[in-house]
Amino acid sequence: MIILTRLNDSHFAVNPDLVERMHSNPDTTLTLVDGTTYIVTETMDEVIELMARYRARIISLARFHDLDAPRREAEGKLVLVSEQTPRTPHITRERSS
Repeated sequence: MIILTRLNDSHFAVNPDLVERMHSNPDTTLTLVDGTTYIVTETMDEVIELMARYRARIISLARFHDLDAPRREAEGKLVLVSEQTPRTPHITRERSS
């Protein structure tokens, strides 16, 4: 979710995946897929940046999420995975002497 500001200075959260379109004339108006519209104080560029950061965070969380944690937790072998742990297997080749 991203946090936006209505014209009356109240804050609300919106799921960026539900935004169908946005225009600025001069106020920024978001239209959701169900037709709901919101007028916000943020500029269109600011909303686009917030949406991009949200999506980047979701991708980052998915990339470093330990998919085997529920199984290991059930077995009593929970191990934390650091953000440095790659999610894709690496192929290493031994050097021949």
